[in-house]
Amino acid sequence: MDYGRNAIMAADTLEMKRTNGVPTMMVHVMETGEIEHFSGHPPGTYLENPEKVYLDMQRSIGACLIDQYIPRNPLSMHSDGYGKETERGATTGAEEIVVDGMAIDSPEAVVEHLEKYVFPGLESATAGRDPEATGAERELIEAERKVQEEFGPEILKSPYGRGYNGFPYLRYGTYGYVNYFMAYALYPEVMEKDFRLQADRAVQANRTAVRAIEKGGLPKVIRLDHDMADSRSTLVDIKTLDKLWFPHFERSIRPYVEAGIRLLWHCDGNLMQMVPRLIAAGVGGFQGFQYEDGMDYEAICRMKDRDGGPLMIWAGVSVTRTLPHGSPEDVKKELRKLVEQGPETGLFLGASSSVAPGVPRKNLETFFEGLKYYRERGRGDKSS
Repeated sequence: MDYGRNAIMAADTLEMKRTNGVPTMMVHVMETGEIEHFSGHPPGTYLENPEKVYLDMQRSIGACLIDQYIPRNPLSMHSDGYGKETERGATTGAEEIVVDGMAIDSPEAVVEHLEKYVFPGLESATAGRDPEATGAERELIEAERKVQEEFGPEILKSPYGRGYNGFPYLRYGTYGYVNYFMAYALYPEVMEKDFRLQADRAVQANRTAVRAIEKGGLPKVIRLDHDMADSRSTLVDIKTLDKLWFPHFERSIRPYVEAGIRLLWHCDGNLMQMVPRLIAAGVGGFQGFQYEDGMDYEAICRMKDRDGGPLMIWAGVSVTRTLPHGSPEDVKKELRKLVEQGPETGLFLGASSSVAPGVPRKNLETFFEGLKYYRERGRGDKSS
């Protein structure tokens, strides 16, 4: 495919080259009326053809790169929030949590389910996998190529999600916050075993992903996405992560690091304690940032990766403060700050996360105009 200017700018930025403009990340708008407005389609069109309208919006705002392609996700939300038909899960208001027929109503139930179902499943999957199998590689390559063809020449697709996001997870999404974190505190040896077995499986999956990226000529940047903090700090004490989680995290991502594939970490909440530890493990950049929770953007942008090089930064205007509650001038000031304090290479601009319904249209218009300004004019003295 002969890529256009925007996609080339994104590819050069992923390679940490100097560019004349600052590329735009996808902006995931959750209000369907705004998707239709900014894509130039009449009301009701998105429901009829979500993929086309969603991509037309990304093209209209000048998106240069999309990693997480979720065109149908806004269908789960209405202008006044999630609808009654939206399925409730372990962390979204389910009245009871049942997994594999087991009621998860205590920390002991979490441990029982892990030992009865999860651990045997991980051990079996790891033991039964052919590390040189090429079928999974082909599937990853073809999936990325198919989406890239759908995007066309102006938007670059980079790897993301299933097949690439291999590392140990905290399992609150399965068991719910209360019982999972009680189990985490009461049974650390069980948690460590879970992280170890997850990492064993992740190493295999990530080796496959590395081969797919190399054989398929895919962009060598992957964003790792798992929320591990709230507005105060990490969801569990950082010292326990040092002991139980980080050794297995570092081991799981080693195939990427050794292959020279840059990893970014998605930042939700206050992750400042984790930032240097993630860098030491091999992470080479960050995306998101909840500045109001204590994420020191300027300090992070001055940090180096573990080889002494600059970090890659996918910076975002705040979707929890500036876009919904600020003024158009606040939006302009935040964009200017992100550019002025950002790294000289490897900088993308977008939103810090999904843009929920209720953002004033004038703020969105100002935001998209600002993205266009920096995409076309660059960073003044900082651009080549």
